[in-house]
Amino acid sequence: MTAKLFGTIALACIAAAPAAAQTAREETEARQQRYEIGLLERVLESAVEHGVTVTRDRLQALAQMPTELLLSDNAHARGFRLEGYGVFFDVTVPSFETTLWTIRTLDQNDLGLNSAMKQLQDAVKGNVNAEQALRRVELQVGPLAPGGRAQQASEARTITGSTQSADARGQTTQAPDPILADPNEAFRTEVLDALKEAMLNHSSSLGIGSNEWLTIAARGNEDRPRLAPADNNQSRTRIIRLRGSDLAAYLARQITKDEAKQRIDVRVY
Repeated sequence: MTAKLFGTIALACIAAAPAAAQTAREETEARQQRYEIGLLERVLESAVEHGVTVTRDRLQALAQMPTELLLSDNAHARGFRLEGYGVFFDVTVPSFETTLWTIRTLDQNDLGLNSAMKQLQDAVKGNVNAEQALRRVELQVGPLAPGGRAQQASEARTITGSTQSADARGQTTQAPDPILADPNEAFRTEVLDALKEAMLNHSSSLGIGSNEWLTIAARGNEDRPRLAPADNNQSRTRIIRLRGSDLAAYLARQITKDEAKQRIDVRVY
């Protein structure tokens, strides 16, 4: 009886060993998969920040806008594996809508740089310390005399217009960058392009099946001025996704990067 009991226990232990090994292997694979997803999360955050930097530098160079005011938050990405679907990433994109909306409002109220500086000059007259402080500011933005750099920048740029820059003789020097007409659209384009690059260059370790999808949902954060329009294009979600078979074809160099990008599906919700 005792021998039978020990025999039964031994058989049960032998049968349980493969199951335990399989469970341990599955846990190891799941841990590795979470690690790989975490790596791509950081890559996607860096991709968004790269798009922000490119847009910010263009605006700073063309519109003389303060770069430190363009970001409302950092980028955030979270990835998940969805059984039977593939891998899904939720990406929160920082917005500079607040700054753009504020500048538009100030310009509409004739509170651009040139007029604002003139009002400050009038306000500090008679106060020696204040006048000296304002002169230090003028050294940074340029003189307000006719033809000065600040006046030329103010006249050559509006945040929603397409005024061409001109030299002192009134001759056109270069065509306006279209980013001035719609900075938000240029920003979204830069971010989406950066996310597409990240999808193609850093997703090989995710093990996405040929019938699965690699999907990124990119959406701007909710921060905005209280008086700004409630329904704005910035808050919409951009869904970009690539089928696993197309990703595999690109990784195997069966198609070019440009062909792979053309197969990326982009939708706006």
